[in-house]
Amino acid sequence: MAKRTARFYIAMLVGKLAYTTQRLLGMNATFFPGKLALQICPDFMGQVGRPEHLIGVTGTNGKTTVSNLLVDLLQTQGIHTANNRKGSNTKAGVACAFLVNATLSGKSKNDWGVIEVDERSSMHIYPFIKPDYVVCTNLFRDSILRNAHAEYIAGIISAYMQPDTKMILNADDLISSGVAPDNPRVYYSISRLPSDTETCHNIINDCQICPKCAAKLSYDYVRYHQIGKAHCPNCGFASPVPDYEAEVRFERQEMILTERGVPQIYKLISDSIFNVYNQVAVTTLLREMGMSPDELRDGFSKLHIVDTRYNKTKVGGIEVIDHMAKEHNPVACSVVFDYLSKEPGTKEILFLLDDEKLLENMTWMYDCDYEKLNTPLVKRIVVPGNRAKDQKLRLMMAGIPEEKIVIGMTDEEAPGYLSLDGTEQVFVLHQCYKPDLSHKLHQRIEELIRERGA
Repeated sequence: MAKRTARFYIAMLVGKLAYTTQRLLGMNATFFPGKLALQICPDFMGQVGRPEHLIGVTGTNGKTTVSNLLVDLLQTQGIHTANNRKGSNTKAGVACAFLVNATLSGKSKNDWGVIEVDERSSMHIYPFIKPDYVVCTNLFRDSILRNAHAEYIAGIISAYMQPDTKMILNADDLISSGVAPDNPRVYYSISRLPSDTETCHNIINDCQICPKCAAKLSYDYVRYHQIGKAHCPNCGFASPVPDYEAEVRFERQEMILTERGVPQIYKLISDSIFNVYNQVAVTTLLREMGMSPDELRDGFSKLHIVDTRYNKTKVGGIEVIDHMAKEHNPVACSVVFDYLSKEPGTKEILFLLDDEKLLENMTWMYDCDYEKLNTPLVKRIVVPGNRAKDQKLRLMMAGIPEEKIVIGMTDEEAPGYLSLDGTEQVFVLHQCYKPDLSHKLHQRIEELIRERGA
């Protein structure tokens, strides 16, 4: 840790005042105090006290859920953490988490920390902190304007990772499993599922060529996109052998996680394959840290996926389901569309996947499997917002009849355009940044169901 300067103490004081003021005003205070501290003291991250034990979480999809689960599970064991679970995962957000967790003198208040790190911000964060462990959930195509290609992001993480940090990596993702190749590492995996195929049916698969010899890879099976098991017939390169492998039993809502040959049974906290991967990642990390299987089972029995990611209620015989579908991210949306299409029952969809500022490159939609929504079970798709015409075009290109698609309203008006006649499920698909709006519209849909039922 760098020697503390007068600028650092001024930054601590001003940052804490800003945090307190924002909280009193009912504001989130998740990154601005950290941003202010960095402006006053550019080396703030190098001087502020960090927890003795530190966990980093990164990856394209799932890092917020994994971070939240870790914080909650450690809490069940009486371990309080410094964390940025409610805020920004960039440099200012991480600085804010450390600022809030420190005394005015700069000493950390907690011995443990769980920090979510934006992949592209690795260069601004890892040089200042040395996590004991870093979980990398996966690396996929993301926002074209911000993240370019997954291999580019993998290179950034590898270049700035501290050399002794132990990596917890997804063996089923050939891109993220290769980050920080010289670091100590542990791999987790999910064994073959009945729904897996031998060829990729998604629009994109970003790992088709061997990273060692550039020959065409052969997939033993594909789960979605590049997730699965593959090998190179030319040079022998292959998916890593997992240290922790989960056999998933959706019908029994459990997984058997085999840890170096020893099986343990855990309750599933979600039936979404994305969230099963998140749970396996968390279990792998905490077992590596020494948490016992019984402690994990007890913790999982008390937890669920945070309701800003997934929330389901039932009113008048109709299920109303909020499901986050990460905007501008073709893989995340494709997985959600696939999950939705496989749920039994007739359904309507409220599409809150807009680009409010009209700045984003919308070509991500053409990498995304909208075709999953082309099923007789989907009766109506209501699309509000600025990008409604773009969304309608893509839906129609996926073969969805025009009469099923309704556009031309504001977000607040959208629930009124649902039919709710013979509907068994209403899905509210929303962005990362719209959980409050999604919750508000969810409540409005419940009100409409009650009104029409009466």
